[in-house]
Amino acid sequence: MRVRTYKASDKMGDLICDNYTLLQVLSRFGIALGFGDKTVQEVCDMNHVDCRTFLAVVNFLTQDSDCMQDHLECISVRSLMSYLKQAHSYFLDFELPSIRKKLVEAIQGSNEKEVAYLIIQFFDAFGNEVRKHMEYENRRVFSYVESLLNGEHPEGFCITEFARHHDRVNVKLTELKNIIIKYFPTHGDNQLLNATLFDIFICEEDLASHNKVEDLLFVPAIMELEKEVK
Repeated sequence: MRVRTYKASDKMGDLICDNYTLLQVLSRFGIALGFGDKTVQEVCDMNHVDCRTFLAVVNFLTQDSDCMQDHLECISVRSLMSYLKQAHSYFLDFELPSIRKKLVEAIQGSNEKEVAYLIIQFFDAFGNEVRKHMEYENRRVFSYVESLLNGEHPEGFCITEFARHHDRVNVKLTELKNIIIKYFPTHGDNQLLNATLFDIFICEEDLASHNKVEDLLFVPAIMELEKEVK
């Protein structure tokens, strides 16, 4: 079945009904709900969002494509960087703290004290890796890109030196899920733990999508910008 390519003339509401995960994309572009039957172009204009960049991200994610050349020429680097910054804020300030709170509540009172401690320890190690990576991007990578956008090319850095820790973060998350699923016995009502584990799976998918946008859209776009500035 052919995957649909969304266009500026499509109704924004149709995008969300087709794929609810695009709610996160809306949020990270600063687009609020309540847009009625307006088109993607109209909603983007109302929210001062670059429509071509919005559609590039949407189609890149929904088509599950690794072919970035189809989208690169449509991208506003500044708009995409704003999207990534909002994603970092969501992970660090909302999603990870929310999951940790639910996780602590779900395992507190368990007789398996050592396993419960190990679960929290693993989650905190995972969260620290995510924070370290994203704060590096916020501090070092995005400031470098701002300089490029201003026509300057700082010495001693280029986007190919982009320090990724995606694989290491994913390993920690896999270990955490395995500990919970295989080694943490529950007694009686375990709905909260199952709900928390579901959130962890969703977080893993969300992080994977985020990393894919960084690696296959953002980095190639910055490589092109570096060539222009040089």
